[in-house]
Amino acid sequence: MARDDATTYFSKIAALVSTRSTCIKQHVGAILVKDMHIISTGYNGAPRGVSHCSKKTCLRQSLTSLQNAHLCRGVHAEQNAIIQAAIHGTSTKGATLYTTHFPCMSCTKIIINAGISEIVYLKDYDMENGVKMDLLREAGIKFGKVVI
Repeated sequence: MARDDATTYFSKIAALVSTRSTCIKQHVGAILVKDMHIISTGYNGAPRGVSHCSKKTCLRQSLTSLQNAHLCRGVHAEQNAIIQAAIHGTSTKGATLYTTHFPCMSCTKIIINAGISEIVYLKDYDMENGVKMDLLREAGIKFGKVVI
């Protein structure tokens, strides 16, 4: 993907947002941008009102990233960005998602239903998942990796 000033700017902000993550395994950040304005941000961590993840509460700390994902108590960064937009009454239709990691399968389906039109990401994640890639292509969502 061609890198321009806006792509670099928003990708760096997504990386900065990831520093707020409360996950003990991996820090992920995401922002939604519409008409060159940030409409919401999100990072991965435990749901609102629930204690942060810790060595006591993380059931997956010794597992690989894709192993037993259903046991994770955290909300993904992409999900949190979409939730924040919804809480504040802002449409995500036509928005671009800037994220530190390529979305997982669950987030991919949510992104499609949220009407997001493009994904810009910094790190590969589960790129061998052909079903996920086919869904994005069929939904007409553009995606590309950038290096900042």
